[in-house]
Amino acid sequence: MTEASKLENKNNGPLADIRVLDLTSVIMGPYCTQLLGDMGADVIKVETREGDNMRWVGPMKSPGMGHIHLHLNRNKRSLVLDLKQAAGREACLKLAAIADVLVYNVRPQSMTRLGLSYEAVKAVNPKIIYVGAFGYAEKGPYAGRPAYDDLIQGITGIASLSQRQTGELPRYSPVTIGDRSVGLHTVNAVLAALFHRERSGKGQSIEVTMFEALSQFVLGDHMGGKTFEPPLGDTGYARLIAPHRRPYQTADGFLCVLIYNDKHWAHFFEAIGRPDLKADVRFKDHSARAAHIDEVYEFVATTIQAKSTAYWRALLEKADIPVATMHSIDSLLEDEHLQATGFLPEFDHPTEGRIRATAPVGEWSETPPSIRSLPAHLGEHSREILGELGYSKAEIDAMILQKVTHAPD
Repeated sequence: MTEASKLENKNNGPLADIRVLDLTSVIMGPYCTQLLGDMGADVIKVETREGDNMRWVGPMKSPGMGHIHLHLNRNKRSLVLDLKQAAGREACLKLAAIADVLVYNVRPQSMTRLGLSYEAVKAVNPKIIYVGAFGYAEKGPYAGRPAYDDLIQGITGIASLSQRQTGELPRYSPVTIGDRSVGLHTVNAVLAALFHRERSGKGQSIEVTMFEALSQFVLGDHMGGKTFEPPLGDTGYARLIAPHRRPYQTADGFLCVLIYNDKHWAHFFEAIGRPDLKADVRFKDHSARAAHIDEVYEFVATTIQAKSTAYWRALLEKADIPVATMHSIDSLLEDEHLQATGFLPEFDHPTEGRIRATAPVGEWSETPPSIRSLPAHLGEHSREILGELGYSKAEIDAMILQKVTHAPD
């Protein structure tokens, strides 16, 4: 077994002096707040007594410590509060009063019912950045509708694109592309609002909505001819939905290849002994290839199928044509580049044993993100955080008895 990585004991991140009150659950919100935590923020994750749903998605060694939870909630402290009780709401507002950012991902109406609307929070902290990440813009007819990754993938056309490409029944992408991409939008919103507050001294309320964010993501590629009025053609970026746009099957496996620009194509035709194809009207330039994209991909697929993966990798690399391994998830974990860059550190968790993580992305010369704490058990920091708010031990004990909060034994 390799030696376990050590947690960072210094916080040099760019958000080292920022406190984030995290009222999110599932994936989109927790992914956002984990990234903020990696950048140095003190993230306080407020959970119900049942805990975030993702705690209970196995595999897991200990109850409430499922694998998805372990990949979304490092660099956070866990506080249990029943926000439906007055004492829980009061404690949450005390936290909001000393927080820089509040992030939530329930419907705004739910925050109002809890007594935690922007107006209520602003009353105790006018400079707070109050960020809601939820399904649909409040000014549209879908406001208040439930939104989950599958639903948003469907309503933004992603599932239909798979049908359009393959001719098979529509499918969702097998990654939570909606949750995670909108989580990144939410990080952007928080950072921009903090920058604005730094210059102006003003906090603000922000809505980041899944439907609009992922629609922007999809339509940026696929608005196609309907970009223009009147339309110049159908929707869809033909290259992305071409039936043969997939890892190419070789004689003994698969390989990812992208012969993209004119130089690549010239090199490819020389490498396969078909320089005559440089003059073929289907391949002569980028526009011609785009107009014949189905034939172009089919030609490459048929050509590559005749030789082995090793043969093509050697030939294409020599010809300076972009090529990459088609990993499985298992082989990705053993990738030599990720191993060399330390992207998959292992840590000894105090209760879960050796766990593998993914490192913060990028290299920072002055304010590097870091992993300073591992995902917490439900309510692991309840006593600590409530104590910081001025609650006495007796008051915390009473809150535990009244089920306002929870702390593990």
